Amino acid sequence: MRIPILKLHQYLLVSVQVELDDQTAIKFQEDLLNRIHETGSIGVVVDLTSVEIIDSFIAKVLGEVVTMAELMGAKVVFTGIQPAVSMTLIDLGIHLSEVQTALDLEQGLVKLRQELGEK
Repeated sequence: MRIPILKLHQYLLVSVQVELDDQTAIKFQEDLLNRIHETGSIGVVVDLTSVEIIDSFIAKVLGEVVTMAELMGAKVVFTGIQPAVSMTLIDLGIHLSEVQTALDLEQGLVKLRQELGEK
């Protein structure tokens, strides 16, 4: 199943509404990088509100998405990380300290604009 990627001005908005398995995560990574390239977007907000379970592979892929997007000139902000997901990440020893986060989509857009130096 594909994860929809919407364009809003110079940003891409992603709301993950499916359970992330390895194949879906890899396909999402490819699709997002292609959309950044096609649209010239400078920022991405990935909403993870519906994601209740995450494993080390998915966390690795999400971390790589941030690095790859930034190499392409786009900042990434994750929003809506559930408490169970954050606890699992810490338990697995995965620290996404370089990743910007926000509680919800609205705050994610504000943080993204701040990161990009916009008002």
